Amino acid sequence: MMLEILADNLLIFVLLCLILGLLIGSFLNVVAYRLPKMLERDWNTQAREILGLAALPPSETFNLVLPNSKCTHCSHEIRPWENIPVISYLLLHGKCSNCKTSISKRYPLVELFCGLLSAYIAWHFGFTWQAGSMLVLTWGLLAMSLIDADHQLLPDSLVLPLLWLGLIVNYFDLFTSLEDALWGAIAGYLSLWSVYWLFKLVTGKEGMGFGDFKLLAMLGAWGGWQVLPLTILLSSLVGAVLGVIMLRMRNAETSTPIPFGPYLAIAGWIALLWGEQITGTYLQIAGFR
Repeated sequence: MMLEILADNLLIFVLLCLILGLLIGSFLNVVAYRLPKMLERDWNTQAREILGLAALPPSETFNLVLPNSKCTHCSHEIRPWENIPVISYLLLHGKCSNCKTSISKRYPLVELFCGLLSAYIAWHFGFTWQAGSMLVLTWGLLAMSLIDADHQLLPDSLVLPLLWLGLIVNYFDLFTSLEDALWGAIAGYLSLWSVYWLFKLVTGKEGMGFGDFKLLAMLGAWGGWQVLPLTILLSSLVGAVLGVIMLRMRNAETSTPIPFGPYLAIAGWIALLWGEQITGTYLQIAGFR
């Protein structure tokens, strides 16, 4: 009955996805903060095992669920009514209820952005399998972008499952054929892998991380090889413009590393939704149509 209501009433579906997106956005804030710390703990444990060092004493449980979220300043445990996406931030006037320390605006902005993106996906695709799949991809890309912006890290635990999911959904031809998805994953990885090694041979420096190869391969698995040229072009343009702006704002040197993952994610998302229209418009303006 509920599925029939959602299928017949687009507005209800859009509103439901908006609310779901707000909740997921709150969880993505947790993922962006905790997952890098979890990976660091795991790497330290593995390094000590390889070096033959004694294991560290057991620490408190730390994962995406436990312990409960706390204020980073006074360790006040966030109560459920203080964790309602966007609304709690507004009611608390952007401050901790205990110590009155300001809460980063990033938290409500991520929640709101995730909600709006989710609502748009629902409106764009309607109540379809494409919408459900694209919601998962959008949430994953947002989490990766936040982590890469903070730590210059694209975790395999996020990228690789979504790469496989892209191949699986395209087994059913949701966005492209399985053949195009397979070659999209291969071409996506090899294209940046080739640029990486060419840049390293010429300059002796590493121009990007291996996570960027995997991310482009993942986008190719979702949209096929056809989305790769536009994704690379858009990410390069956006990265160049925003990168210069960020360096100027921070008064940083041009040698300062800039994460490329968020630009790839933005460009890939755009290419998946509007790639054909953008390419068609360009060809028409250029006189090829």
